[in-house]
Amino acid sequence: MARKVERYERTLGQPPGTMVHIGDRKTGRMKITLINYDSEHCEEREISTADEAFALSEGPTVSWINVDGLHDVDAIEKLGDRLGLHHLLLADIVNTAQRPKAEDYGRALFVIIKMLAYDESRQRIVSEQVSIVVMDNRVLTFQERPGDVFGPVRDRIRNGKGRIRKMGPDYLAHALIDSVVDEYFIILEKLGASIEEVEEELLDSPAPESLKTLHHLRRQLTALRKAVWPLREMINQLNRQDSPLVDEPTRPYFRDLYDHTMQVVETVETLRETVSALFDVYLSSVSNRMNEVMKVLTLIATIFIPLTFVAGVYGMNFDYMPELEWKWAYPAALALMAAIAVAMVLHFRRKGWL
Repeated sequence: MARKVERYERTLGQPPGTMVHIGDRKTGRMKITLINYDSEHCEEREISTADEAFALSEGPTVSWINVDGLHDVDAIEKLGDRLGLHHLLLADIVNTAQRPKAEDYGRALFVIIKMLAYDESRQRIVSEQVSIVVMDNRVLTFQERPGDVFGPVRDRIRNGKGRIRKMGPDYLAHALIDSVVDEYFIILEKLGASIEEVEEELLDSPAPESLKTLHHLRRQLTALRKAVWPLREMINQLNRQDSPLVDEPTRPYFRDLYDHTMQVVETVETLRETVSALFDVYLSSVSNRMNEVMKVLTLIATIFIPLTFVAGVYGMNFDYMPELEWKWAYPAALALMAAIAVAMVLHFRRKGWL
């Protein structure tokens, strides 16, 4: 929490559009890769400067410029100035605390999404901000660190599969966003499997560890919900706004992507309701176990009440108690108490209490 406060303090008092990196501080070199393609050819290379990226992306081909690392603010600002990007857009790129959104800057369509991945070792969702800038013949993607879910998109471009090399940069942007949404489904499947395991544990033998797992799952679903809900609004905005950067043939694909997002939202809400119901199941199970324990203790105490009475009567120190002088008094008292106990147990069984 202290690190988050420190990051936001760096933006206090700064004018709008000031580029301040808010995110994990990195010291490594920023990596820029470029893919140029059309229906016939595809070229992929790693570049080092903004001028080189601008020069190589000139021409009729579609260019995908991917930047890994947002800590080098000067390099990103230089690349943005070279391409004529708005300063507010550049400021949002280096601020990784943005919510998913879409903004039309005239010559550039700006999209922010949250790329999620499931860390198997720590059993948690890892979030990363991805900024997508769509221009006339370019698509720029800015990521916090290397590694993404865009591998299938790169393979489709390299191998010429599907229609991606026949369409424009707007379709490439759709493919990138669609890859992120597809990863949401994988995360939901893993969370759903974990929820089913916890449900079985709660029905068999509820334990405090199950409650901790439920709290963990609820936090993960909350993080997923924060990424998905604004994404639904953002994609709907892309469908509705009349931007010249989104061609009419591409709009049906964005509508289909909106349907996928709605499906993710509904699944997230269903899982959240399931987790909330499992909390109730856990509390009910614990309450039922406590009731069973109290029931057994109450029955035992009830059985011993008359036995205690008999023992108390014959424990009184009176001189004139005829039974005290009887030879079989002690066995008779034990037999009486045993008979009372057996009679009460039989009565409880008949009532269904045992």
